[in-house]
Amino acid sequence: MPGPAVPPAAPSPRSPCHPAPPVTGLTRVGCPHRFLASKEQFHAYLREKEEKDGSCQSEPPAKRVKSEELGQDGENREDAGAVEKEPAERKRARGQNKSRPCMKPNHYEQSRLCPSVTQGCAEKCYFGPRCRFLHDVGEYMAVKPPDLGRSCVLFETFGKCIYGVTCRFAQAHLGDGYQNIINTELAKQWEGKLLVRNNLSKDLQHQLRKRKFSFKKADEYLRGLAKPHGDGGKGGKTTGCSTEEQVVPNCTTPQEELGDGPECPVLPEQGEDPKPDTLQSPSPTAGEEASSMKTVGPVTDEDIIKLRSCEKKKQTSCKLSLHCLFQCGNLPFRRICKRFGADITCGEMAVCTNLLQGQSSEWALLKRHHSEDIFGVQLEGAFPNTMTKCAELLNQTIEVDFVDINVGCPIDLVYKKGGGCALMTRSNKFEQIVRGMNLMLDVPLTVKIRTGVQEKINVAHKIIPKIREWGASMVTLHGRSREQRYTRGADWDYIAECAKIASPMPLFGNGDILSYEDANRAMQMGVSGIMIARGALIKPWLFTEIKEQRHWDISSSERFYILKDFTNYGLEHWGSDTQGVEKTRKFLLEWLSFLCRYIPVGILEHLPQKINERPPYYMGRDYLETLMASQNVDDWIKISELLLGPVPTNFTFLPKHRANSYR
Repeated sequence: MPGPAVPPAAPSPRSPCHPAPPVTGLTRVGCPHRFLASKEQFHAYLREKEEKDGSCQSEPPAKRVKSEELGQDGENREDAGAVEKEPAERKRARGQNKSRPCMKPNHYEQSRLCPSVTQGCAEKCYFGPRCRFLHDVGEYMAVKPPDLGRSCVLFETFGKCIYGVTCRFAQAHLGDGYQNIINTELAKQWEGKLLVRNNLSKDLQHQLRKRKFSFKKADEYLRGLAKPHGDGGKGGKTTGCSTEEQVVPNCTTPQEELGDGPECPVLPEQGEDPKPDTLQSPSPTAGEEASSMKTVGPVTDEDIIKLRSCEKKKQTSCKLSLHCLFQCGNLPFRRICKRFGADITCGEMAVCTNLLQGQSSEWALLKRHHSEDIFGVQLEGAFPNTMTKCAELLNQTIEVDFVDINVGCPIDLVYKKGGGCALMTRSNKFEQIVRGMNLMLDVPLTVKIRTGVQEKINVAHKIIPKIREWGASMVTLHGRSREQRYTRGADWDYIAECAKIASPMPLFGNGDILSYEDANRAMQMGVSGIMIARGALIKPWLFTEIKEQRHWDISSSERFYILKDFTNYGLEHWGSDTQGVEKTRKFLLEWLSFLCRYIPVGILEHLPQKINERPPYYMGRDYLETLMASQNVDDWIKISELLLGPVPTNFTFLPKHRANSYR
């Protein structure tokens, strides 16, 4: 396992001389010990502990200088006579962090080794004379950053590390002459096993970029939509989109939605590390390949006669579901939740136009780990042509148990294009999308909606019967409107009303579930299941608490080992080279921006913790628990350094979500 062991637990800090007035819910009943602290006391304790342990010496010089120059509130401590900095440098990032700094691969690794050398075929370089990577292993090792640990999770798990000398834990599997050692006995155990499915093959990517993929069923359906209208496919009221985007000329995707594909063979983009083939097998590229395979057994007529909605496998009722979580619902995090008892998992929201273009980053959102037994993908789109074609594409190329349409996304970027919540006000387009996708898919189609767009105008109860009529197998209702975002509590009374209207179609409820009591109250509302989102980010063991009907007073060391498992899963998924390590660190930091909101059960006076109540400053029962409660981004970086080693020089991070992070 990379990184040092769990930091030793320190005794609980003594109460300050002048403790803050007790807040209901944060002092232990019958115990004189006070856990509450002020902001100054909280950070003073962490600083004192760092200085005592010498942990701050592991920070890069540039980062230490920056921390010394800035005060606790982020103000510069320079003398008044010093030259003032530019306003742009002083400006604090606000809002949704749209212009947050981004660390790119070339910022932390200037010289990289060509992947052809890593794979042992240096004489057949993929890039030919244009290659801008190093081919001399000795030259690369001279400039390579130091290793982060003595053991490599890939080598220990699979018997082989495909990253070879580029691995940041390479000393665990490098022999003489930088030869990559292979544990043959362990490697044979994994040989032929499919660990991750739904990969984008180069063949399929080439077909999509050249627009050679056949959309026979989708084209036929779209021609049917265009026939009743003599105006070239216009029809249905739309909001938030231009007239040109509404037209479906000759039932093909508009040029502005599917950009021109490259005329050269598909190669990794600039700045992207071309990685070798991992322990994954590509999915079939098209329906023609699947149909040409020799089969044994009875011949069915599924390819000729379409399954009815009632004949599709319904595996989504009476379950605990993990909702797709933007930036955080990645495959390693879903593995953590699956281990703690999540029944259904769903990938992050994928934009249908990006999937149709063959974008590798978008297809990565569809990947499925072999431990996810009930798995679905979520699509976002605003028009029947792209959504229907995307449904046909996925039906032929990936393995999923259901496909979900995101009609609940509130962000402006999606809403202004007519997608997400905007579809709730575009009933004609909404109907065409649901009917078309249901016709293309052999698996159940589900829909996620909100109560409405405006705060005091609920429309979900009017839309749900239509969705059932259009052929959807299930609806998930988030008990807030678009305008509310997370400023109000979820309206579970309204969810209960909609559950009755939806019957016999199952309806899942979503919103403010952070304890088994919350889950029990939700199930009493008549919903078929519960979808958990933010609650899983704050405490991923929530699924265990619900199934075992108990509060888990989880220790700081147990929480640390959960993070340790996440980093191991991340290194397996994203790679153990520098780029993979930093990508794992990035998603770990995104997750820590939510984990810091958890208040340990053992120091609560009244259970349970409410999800919309931000915790005040409090002292944990040991140093690690206090560190995990910090809302300071620098403390999150320290936790990542315990697991993944020191951050690169000039490393910066700002969470994507509007988490309560400040210096």
